[in-house]
Parts: sequence; C-alpha cells; structure tokens
Amino acid sequence: MTTREPRDAALRADPDLGKDLDATVRARRELGDDYDTALVESFLEKVGQRIDDTVDRRVRRQLAEQQLETARETRRPRPADSWGERYGFALITLVLAIPLSSIAGAFAGLSGMVVTWLGVVGVNAVQAVRLHPELLAGRGGGDRSPRDG
Repeated sequence: MTTREPRDAALRADPDLGKDLDATVRARRELGDDYDTALVESFLEKVGQRIDDTVDRRVRRQLAEQQLETARETRRPRPADSWGERYGFALITLVLAIPLSSIAGAFAGLSGMVVTWLGVVGVNAVQAVRLHPELLAGRGGGDRSPRDG
C-alpha cells in the first residue's frame, strides 16, 4: 500500500482538495520546515470549510425535504381512526333522537316525528360525508354503456 492510496478516495470525491494538498506540499518543499505549522493550519482550514459547506448543503436539503413532507401531510385529510370518531356521533344522535321523537310526537304527531328523524338522518349523513368525502364522488363512471356517449 502506497502513501497516496488512502487519500485517493477523498481526492476523487473533491478534486479541488487534491489540488490544495499538492499546492501545500509544494509550498512546504519550497519554504522548508519552518512553515510546516502555518501550511498545515491553512490546509486544515480549507478542509474544514469544505466540510462545513457539505454539512450545510445536506442539512438544508434534509430541512427542505422535511418541510415538503410536512406541507404534504397538512394537505391530506386526517383519517377518522378512532372508534369514537367513527361511531360516537351516530350513537349520540340516536340516543338524543328518543326524547326528541317523544317531544315531537306529543306536540306535532306523526309529522313531527318524521321531521325529527329526517333531521337525525341528515345530521348523520353530513357527519359521514365530513369524515369520508369520497362518499360524494359516486361509484365511478364505469356504469354507463358505450351507447350513452
């Protein structure tokens, strides 16, 4: 294994870094051992700056990806995943429909009860469409025959 092999992979990834290293080595040969510390510090500063730039680019890219994902999540309708959200509203309206039916029946007879139950059904239909907007989309356009045009 030669002394150039370990750095070859890094130099292929950043050719400017290889040029800077070669320039630093040439400068050391020309200036002598007295300037070793200054040359090494200068080269390490360049390497550190390149690392910082690379990390900044990666962090910005990841942040942009996270913001994009967050924006996509906020646009999606939230699914009703709890039992209470799915069935709780319907149970409450049915429980309340019993006293409302008796009150409506006592004051308006059969027509009052019909209006009460139409209201209960209507409220539940609105809630179902709110939780599942695809219910309004219908069953698709595949039911028509080619003659219907």
